Amino acid sequence: MTTTSPEIGRNIVAAGLATNVHDQGTGQPVMLIHGSGPGVTAWANWRLVLPDLAVSRRVIAPDMLGFGYTERPAGVSYSLDAWVNHAVGVLDALDIEQTDLVGNSFGGAIALALAIRHPQRVRRLVLMGSVGVPFAITPGLDAVWGYQPSLAAMRGLLDIFAHDRSLVTDELAELRYQASIRPGFQESFAAMFPAPRQRWVDAMACSEADIRAITHDTLIVHGRDDLVIPLANSLTLHHWISRSQLHVFGQCGHWAQIEHNRRFNQLVSNFLAE
Repeated sequence: MTTTSPEIGRNIVAAGLATNVHDQGTGQPVMLIHGSGPGVTAWANWRLVLPDLAVSRRVIAPDMLGFGYTERPAGVSYSLDAWVNHAVGVLDALDIEQTDLVGNSFGGAIALALAIRHPQRVRRLVLMGSVGVPFAITPGLDAVWGYQPSLAAMRGLLDIFAHDRSLVTDELAELRYQASIRPGFQESFAAMFPAPRQRWVDAMACSEADIRAITHDTLIVHGRDDLVIPLANSLTLHHWISRSQLHVFGQCGHWAQIEHNRRFNQLVSNFLAE
């Protein structure tokens, strides 16, 4: 008997790409955009968030171009433009005129740019451990983007991601390592952020003027002990986005949605319900 991986949702064509997307629940839509870790999928990133939000919302969580089980066209150019176009394509394919938007890390940069370029498509914005403003690349992010597959390297990355080392089990390291070496996964990942990597941080940033012009209600979330994306990013976003609120979790690394899952889900639910 064959079992279907929970990482496989439904297949749609978005911006011309065969796209794996999780589409759960009913009600006001909210789209979740995952981060850029090796072997990441929407399911791996949002598995503890999807069920809670889907109780009262329609939750859309796609594997973004180059990640997970979404098509990887030969010769594709990975860029902020391409990822924003893909995200808008997902909304178009699902006939969603306007959505709440939650972006994690790399996904935060996509969410931020989408809200700037297509403001009418976004109702409320949530940015978690977000890229999207200028900053000096951290050793943690350089290690994530420079990952070369091995079990030891994956274990090292998980130690960087999580403040609570009890989450970093041998089983999780093995699971994420195996995910990173699925056919095509590492090839596309290695093509996204080749060294020197500061240029990709810069390429994912929006201008200060554009960010200051955002009028959406925005929730900014960060782990105080994040070693991948500096807390200063979220402080900058909070200063620049006039209708923003900032929540900082203590004893939390880059995995707020996992390390403080119940509180994170409640925080986002309350913000989106207002």
